[in-house]
Amino acid sequence: MDETLISHFIGGQVAQRPGARYAEVYDPARGEPCARVALADAADVDAAVQAAKAAFPEWAATPPLARARVLFDYLQLCRQHVDEFAALIVREHGKTFADAKGEVARGIEVVEFAVGIPQLLKGEFTDQVARGIDAWSMRQPLGVVAGITPFNFPVMVPMWMFPVAIACGNSFVLKPSERDPSPSLLHARLLKQAGLPDGVFNVVQGDKAAVDALLDHPHVEALSFVGSTPIAEYIYARGTAQGKRVQALGGAKNHMVVMPDADMEMAVDALVGAAYGSAGERCMAISVAVAIGEAGDRLVAALAERTRSLKIGAGMSEGAEMGPVVTRAAKERIERLIGEGAEQGATLVVDGRGYRVAGCENGFFVGGTLFDHVTPAMSIYQEEIFGPVLCVVRLPDVGSALELINANQYGNGVAVFTRDGGVAREFVRQVQVGMVGVNVPLPVPMAFNSFGGWKRSLFGDHHAYGPEGVRFYTRHKAVMQRWPNTASAGAEFAFPQMK
Repeated sequence: MDETLISHFIGGQVAQRPGARYAEVYDPARGEPCARVALADAADVDAAVQAAKAAFPEWAATPPLARARVLFDYLQLCRQHVDEFAALIVREHGKTFADAKGEVARGIEVVEFAVGIPQLLKGEFTDQVARGIDAWSMRQPLGVVAGITPFNFPVMVPMWMFPVAIACGNSFVLKPSERDPSPSLLHARLLKQAGLPDGVFNVVQGDKAAVDALLDHPHVEALSFVGSTPIAEYIYARGTAQGKRVQALGGAKNHMVVMPDADMEMAVDALVGAAYGSAGERCMAISVAVAIGEAGDRLVAALAERTRSLKIGAGMSEGAEMGPVVTRAAKERIERLIGEGAEQGATLVVDGRGYRVAGCENGFFVGGTLFDHVTPAMSIYQEEIFGPVLCVVRLPDVGSALELINANQYGNGVAVFTRDGGVAREFVRQVQVGMVGVNVPLPVPMAFNSFGGWKRSLFGDHHAYGPEGVRFYTRHKAVMQRWPNTASAGAEFAFPQMK
């Protein structure tokens, strides 16, 4: 078998079908292919769904505690393979090794939550809801569910989905990004080693053809997606039109408001990490700093110094703070937008175009970029750049900042840095964004909460993982029962009333 070929995992086995389509997987730091990935067609997707469908009845009937024990063993294996997961992320995504290990750790937290799901699957019981009648509720799994996940978190985002779905009793089909597909097979291997029955977890590699096949398959009951807003909207519309349950997390344009009374050193540290960490390829990255009043000059001066001194290199390089972006196309798009920002009148304080790393001259590197005096009419403000580009907008007061943020089409994450508790409290209450940080730049909830934005950052009614994930991956059922111990009183034609 070709060891550089990354294939599907169906029914407990790595699958390879001769004649399938393939794509190259790149090492972004070197700018060279490091593997090939199979691209599924409708037949591959059907094979994965059929395997999941066949495995579902027995897995759904498995006691929740027994399911949790399998996930507990998987959790232990994940902890033993953190470095292996992280190395795969570095090789195919490009983020630094330390950042990659952080991604794995956040994914593991969701598995830790999923191990405790039996508590959340309990229903409610009411004795004697009417004479001789009891009532209760229960939560049951959906069946075959699927996850379509992005390139920027190839380990963590799938772990937002399948541990919760599987713990709830569903079987799962994962379609990871074709740009960094290897972690999906490591997940599959460790789940099998942990004792998960064959067919409960399956992987189909692929592109739009695989996505559409999952959306159209009659046996896929629900889909979870994380990616750009246009694709999220497409998946939500096409999936729900066929009666499927869909949660589709889209893009973001996250703001961080810096008040004049903020701890400026803390605010600058927060902005540098939140804007340039993972080369800005995070849906929770801060891409707009809103400087209020006299904070502007101090903030920009400090940011300029820090942006110029970023340590940029290959992910395994010692001391690297930022790696490359994921593809050559991403690099070209980001550099085009930087050019547009300068042409449209923003002050280009630090220009990251044309950045080169010694020994990685063909890598997809973009240097940290800082703009000042950005306005909402500019393309660098309107578009989700998804790169190491930070825009500074200057406004006179927090009320103007709230108007700006609330008018934006996205509502994923936001932060405010201030020493004034009253300002912070009103900001939290009034801002129309799903996740809010106060002196915290990336307000990413812990696994026992739930992750999700507002407006065009989320399509669907349920946020990801946590209690919301349990609700998404289960159906509520209400039951009423009576055991007759007297003769029937005869037919009742009036609508029943509880007496």
